[in-house]
Amino acid sequence: MQGANANSSERANYLHEIRRFPMLKAEEECLLAQRWRDGGDASAAHRLLTSHLRLVAKVAMGYRRYGLSTSDLISEGNIELMQALKRFDPERGVRFSTYAVWWIKAAIQDYVLRSWSLVRIGTTVNQKKLFFNLAKAKRQLSAFQEGELRPEQVTLIAAGLGVATNDVVDMNRRLSGDISLNVPLNQDGDSGEWQDRLVDETSDQESRLAESEESESRSRALKMAIKVLDDRERHIFEARRLIDPPRRLGELAIEYRISRERVRQIEARAFQKVQRAMHSACAPALIFEHQHRLTGVAYEVQWAQRPRPVQLAQLAQIRESHLGKSMA
Repeated sequence: MQGANANSSERANYLHEIRRFPMLKAEEECLLAQRWRDGGDASAAHRLLTSHLRLVAKVAMGYRRYGLSTSDLISEGNIELMQALKRFDPERGVRFSTYAVWWIKAAIQDYVLRSWSLVRIGTTVNQKKLFFNLAKAKRQLSAFQEGELRPEQVTLIAAGLGVATNDVVDMNRRLSGDISLNVPLNQDGDSGEWQDRLVDETSDQESRLAESEESESRSRALKMAIKVLDDRERHIFEARRLIDPPRRLGELAIEYRISRERVRQIEARAFQKVQRAMHSACAPALIFEHQHRLTGVAYEVQWAQRPRPVQLAQLAQIRESHLGKSMA
């Protein structure tokens, strides 16, 4: 509370101080701008800048609703005011305030977009338009509810602002605020947190182990398959297939003093040899895996067809009835 009061006092003092600088008439402003542009007169630039500090403060006050420090907004605007003075041409017949206000607004809007949310909002034209006009468009449609907009509301807002409907939905979700994943789903606190509903899209431990074993098996098979190649075939195959980026055909042709087409033929022949060798090496493992799966399926069938407790009881009753008949 004390910090907020101190900031409010500093802002009030600053606004009081900048009112001391007089406003400039059009003729005086044009003369000062020419002195700064032509001769680099620092005193002329100082008078131009200080006379427009109130303009920056007025623009910055319009963005207080986004929860950012007014002092920071004014600082961003003042920096851009100086940049606008460097670009200002008094010969165009436009007042400096009319020219500078666009640069000031752009700088403050960029600062709001960078600082407003933990998740970057974006700085494209459509994103800026949505960020600063979505709330107004929702008020016009009386869409005061929190959460998702109705489809017809999204369509009307998108048409009015000239943006895509997907952009409207996305920006509305972002403007709902940053929500912690540790927030309870319900107020009672017994239903878990939002992070409990996150889906882990990574594979499970068994799948990762199987993928790792398969990768190791293929790597061993490749190493064994390469042994069927002679030195030249192995070197060309590795240079063209196993390194990234692969070496060019021309480089290998110069190295072995053969044509590019001959290098391509050797590469193709080596690839076929390696492919056949790997198939031969992997075939026993595939047969074993297939047999293992068949054994597992057969066991599951046997387990599914096992006598149930009810069936056993029925068999016992039938046996007792037969025994009773035979004794009678």
